[in-house]
Amino acid sequence: MKITTIPLEKAVGLPLAHDLTQIDAKNHKKSARFKKGQIVTEADLETLRGMGRENLSIMEMSPGDVHEDDAARALGEALCGENLRVTAPSEGRCNLVAEKSGLLWYLAETVNRVNQDPDWVLSALAPHRPVLEGQVVAGFRIRPLVMEDYRVERAVAAVRGSRPFAILPFRPLKVGLVTTGKEIVDNKVEDAFRPKLLDKLARLGGSLFGQRFCTDSLERISEAIAAFLEEGADAVICTGGMSVDADDRTPGAIRSRCYRIPFQGTPALPGAMLMLGWAKSPLDGRDVAVIGAPACVAFDDRTALDKLLPFIFAGVEPGDLVRRWGVGGLCEHCSVCHYPACAFAAGS
Repeated sequence: MKITTIPLEKAVGLPLAHDLTQIDAKNHKKSARFKKGQIVTEADLETLRGMGRENLSIMEMSPGDVHEDDAARALGEALCGENLRVTAPSEGRCNLVAEKSGLLWYLAETVNRVNQDPDWVLSALAPHRPVLEGQVVAGFRIRPLVMEDYRVERAVAAVRGSRPFAILPFRPLKVGLVTTGKEIVDNKVEDAFRPKLLDKLARLGGSLFGQRFCTDSLERISEAIAAFLEEGADAVICTGGMSVDADDRTPGAIRSRCYRIPFQGTPALPGAMLMLGWAKSPLDGRDVAVIGAPACVAFDDRTALDKLLPFIFAGVEPGDLVRRWGVGGLCEHCSVCHYPACAFAAGS
């Protein structure tokens, strides 16, 4: 690559080698005012001077050079999986944009391998988190204007050797709620979880199938779970009775109705007593998630339950990822949490 710097006036009639960014601080805008390949005209000179340009660079590419736009486009095509689209290059950068709301899924090591080359910039939202349709989930570019073709091919090969980025769409699940506790049944304590659950389900496209109240009886809780399964619920959440107290019978009731228990307990706070089981629907034999949610879900806005629900609505089991929830698993009582304001929980 050969770059020659020439005075602004001598650039008239020549194509731009790259995008030129204009910053409008007053209106908080930043965009490519001039695009790669655009022919500079006399009428453009005043605008370019206003952007602080006195000289322009004319680039002559050598054999084997790949322009920043083409490098970003090549990586985007390799990264883009289901329910995502790649934007056209702008200022040398492409983005991956979600075409559906769902769970963002990719391997962190894929990003790390690309970024081993210091001239690549691949930045993404954290994996395994909910995103909205239209949300940018990753952006990528090269730092220089051009890059050798073998380095572009190496990055593309690193991506193609693993699973691409994908959005696992949320399903409109119908959720049955089993609320336990004699104090609630006797109207001594008001159930505080239902309004919180309604909000969580709405964000994920789900709905409340119904609610049943039970005393701390293993038999009664088990019967309530069974009733929801027989009525066609897509998932069942049991709240309360999940600790180690003598009267806490919810885990036993869940075990009585489930053929498999992937986990009981998570390294996340609040919500360490969270439990997941799988039961078979008596109607069609499909798997139905049965969740044991500890009492904290009624009082804390964000708990381990908020980490689990996106997986359930996306139709995947978190598996060994649960044991990694300790990193970032201490949920803060502020706006920085599992559902950022830009996605699901504006202001929460």
